[in-house]
Amino acid sequence: MESHWSSISQTSVRAGVAASTLRFYEAQGLISGRRSAGGHRQYPRDALRRIAFIRAAQVVGLTLPEIATALSSLPQQRTPTKRDWTRLAKSWGPRLDEQIASLQLLRAKLDSCIGCGCLSMQSCALYNPNDSAAARGSGARYLLGDLPEI
Repeated sequence: MESHWSSISQTSVRAGVAASTLRFYEAQGLISGRRSAGGHRQYPRDALRRIAFIRAAQVVGLTLPEIATALSSLPQQRTPTKRDWTRLAKSWGPRLDEQIASLQLLRAKLDSCIGCGCLSMQSCALYNPNDSAAARGSGARYLLGDLPEI
Protein backbone atom coordinates (compact mmCIF):
# COMPACT_ATOMS: atom_id res chain seq x y z
CA MET A 1 0.00 0.00 0.00
CA GLU A 2 1.26 3.50 -0.87
CA SER A 3 2.18 5.60 2.14
CA HIS A 4 -0.22 8.46 1.36
CA TRP A 5 -3.29 6.21 1.38
CA SER A 6 -4.86 4.75 4.52
CA SER A 7 -7.39 1.99 4.99
CA ILE A 8 -10.93 2.88 5.96
CA SER A 9 -10.31 1.60 9.50
CA GLN A 10 -7.12 3.65 9.88
CA THR A 11 -8.87 6.75 8.56
CA SER A 12 -11.85 6.08 10.81
CA VAL A 13 -9.70 5.85 13.93
CA ARG A 14 -7.59 8.86 13.00
CA ALA A 15 -10.62 11.02 12.13
CA GLY A 16 -12.65 9.89 15.15
CA VAL A 17 -15.67 8.85 13.10
CA ALA A 18 -17.22 5.49 12.30
CA ALA A 19 -16.32 3.75 9.05
CA SER A 20 -19.99 4.00 8.10
CA THR A 21 -19.68 7.79 8.41
CA LEU A 22 -16.77 7.77 5.96
CA ARG A 23 -18.80 5.70 3.51
CA PHE A 24 -21.73 8.09 3.94
CA TYR A 25 -19.53 11.17 3.39
CA GLU A 26 -18.14 9.52 0.28
CA ALA A 27 -21.62 8.67 -1.01
CA GLN A 28 -22.56 12.34 -0.49
CA GLY A 29 -19.51 13.45 -2.48
CA LEU A 30 -17.86 15.15 0.51
CA ILE A 31 -14.72 12.98 0.41
CA SER A 32 -13.32 10.58 -2.15
CA GLY A 33 -11.41 7.35 -1.86
CA ARG A 34 -10.42 4.36 -3.91
CA ARG A 35 -10.31 0.60 -3.74
CA SER A 36 -7.05 -1.24 -3.15
CA ALA A 37 -6.01 -4.14 -5.38
CA GLY A 38 -7.67 -6.38 -2.78
CA GLY A 39 -10.92 -4.39 -2.96
CA HIS A 40 -10.53 -2.58 0.38
CA ARG A 41 -11.62 1.03 0.78
CA GLN A 42 -8.76 3.56 1.09
CA TYR A 43 -8.61 7.29 1.62
CA PRO A 44 -5.81 9.79 0.95
CA ARG A 45 -4.28 11.50 3.97
CA ASP A 46 -5.74 14.86 2.96
CA ALA A 47 -9.20 13.33 3.52
CA LEU A 48 -8.52 13.80 7.24
CA ARG A 49 -8.52 17.59 6.79
CA ARG A 50 -11.72 17.44 4.75
CA ILE A 51 -13.33 15.29 7.45
CA ALA A 52 -12.20 17.75 10.13
CA PHE A 53 -13.71 20.57 8.03
CA ILE A 54 -16.99 18.64 7.70
CA ARG A 55 -17.16 17.94 11.41
CA ALA A 56 -16.36 21.55 12.37
CA ALA A 57 -19.03 22.82 9.97
CA GLN A 58 -21.54 20.37 11.45
CA VAL A 59 -20.72 21.54 14.97
CA VAL A 60 -21.68 25.11 14.03
CA GLY A 61 -24.96 23.79 12.63
CA LEU A 62 -24.39 23.64 8.89
CA THR A 63 -26.25 21.01 6.94
CA LEU A 64 -24.53 18.48 4.70
CA PRO A 65 -25.83 20.22 1.55
CA GLU A 66 -24.36 23.52 2.81
CA ILE A 67 -21.06 21.78 3.55
CA ALA A 68 -21.08 20.13 0.11
CA THR A 69 -21.62 23.53 -1.52
CA ALA A 70 -18.71 24.98 0.45
CA LEU A 71 -16.41 22.12 -0.47
CA SER A 72 -17.42 22.29 -4.13
CA SER A 73 -16.36 25.95 -4.17
CA LEU A 74 -12.74 24.93 -3.66
CA PRO A 75 -10.58 24.68 -6.75
CA GLN A 76 -9.91 21.12 -7.92
CA GLN A 77 -11.76 19.63 -4.94
CA ARG A 78 -8.76 20.36 -2.71
CA THR A 79 -8.64 20.38 1.06
CA PRO A 80 -9.66 23.70 2.66
CA THR A 81 -6.83 25.98 3.76
CA LYS A 82 -6.95 28.50 6.58
CA ARG A 83 -7.75 31.21 4.02
CA ASP A 84 -10.60 29.09 2.63
CA TRP A 85 -12.00 28.49 6.11
CA THR A 86 -11.87 32.23 6.87
CA ARG A 87 -13.71 33.08 3.63
CA LEU A 88 -16.34 30.40 4.18
CA ALA A 89 -16.80 31.26 7.86
CA LYS A 90 -17.40 34.90 6.91
CA SER A 91 -20.03 33.89 4.37
CA TRP A 92 -21.79 31.81 7.03
CA GLY A 93 -21.87 34.73 9.49
CA PRO A 94 -25.47 35.86 8.84
CA ARG A 95 -26.74 32.28 9.01
CA LEU A 96 -24.91 31.70 12.29
CA ASP A 97 -26.21 35.00 13.71
CA GLU A 98 -29.74 33.84 12.90
CA GLN A 99 -29.08 30.49 14.53
CA ILE A 100 -27.66 32.18 17.66
CA ALA A 101 -30.72 34.44 17.91
CA SER A 102 -32.99 31.42 17.57
CA LEU A 103 -31.11 29.56 20.31
CA GLN A 104 -31.25 32.61 22.60
CA LEU A 105 -35.00 32.81 22.06
CA LEU A 106 -35.29 29.11 22.80
CA ARG A 107 -33.31 29.53 26.03
CA ALA A 108 -35.48 32.47 27.13
CA LYS A 109 -38.70 30.62 26.39
CA LEU A 110 -37.56 27.44 28.12
CA ASP A 111 -36.50 29.35 31.23
CA SER A 112 -39.95 30.93 31.43
CA CYS A 113 -41.79 27.71 30.77
CA ILE A 114 -39.81 25.66 33.26
CA GLY A 115 -40.20 28.46 35.79
CA CYS A 116 -44.00 28.19 35.80
CA GLY A 117 -43.91 24.50 36.58
CA CYS A 118 -46.72 23.27 34.32
CA LEU A 119 -44.34 21.91 31.65
CA SER A 120 -47.24 21.59 29.22
CA MET A 121 -47.55 23.65 26.05
CA GLN A 122 -51.16 22.42 25.70
CA SER A 123 -52.38 23.63 29.06
CA CYS A 124 -49.95 26.47 29.75
CA ALA A 125 -52.02 29.44 30.88
CA LEU A 126 -49.15 31.83 30.14
CA TYR A 127 -47.80 30.79 26.73
CA ASN A 128 -50.56 28.73 25.16
CA PRO A 129 -53.96 29.14 26.79
CA ASN A 130 -56.53 26.76 25.29
CA ASP A 131 -53.88 25.55 22.81
CA SER A 132 -54.31 28.76 20.78
CA ALA A 133 -50.94 28.22 19.07
CA ALA A 134 -52.41 25.29 17.13
CA ALA A 135 -54.36 27.77 14.97
CA ARG A 136 -51.05 29.20 13.71
CA GLY A 137 -49.83 25.96 12.23
CA SER A 138 -47.83 22.91 13.14
CA GLY A 139 -44.62 22.86 15.10
CA ALA A 140 -43.42 24.70 18.17
CA ARG A 141 -44.90 28.03 17.08
CA TYR A 142 -43.40 30.21 19.81
CA LEU A 143 -39.99 28.65 19.38
CA LEU A 144 -40.32 29.33 15.64
CA GLY A 145 -40.75 33.02 16.37
CA ASP A 146 -44.53 33.48 16.76
CA LEU A 147 -45.39 35.66 19.73
CA PRO A 148 -47.95 34.51 22.28
CA GLU A 149 -51.14 36.58 22.46
CA ILE A 150 -51.15 38.52 25.70
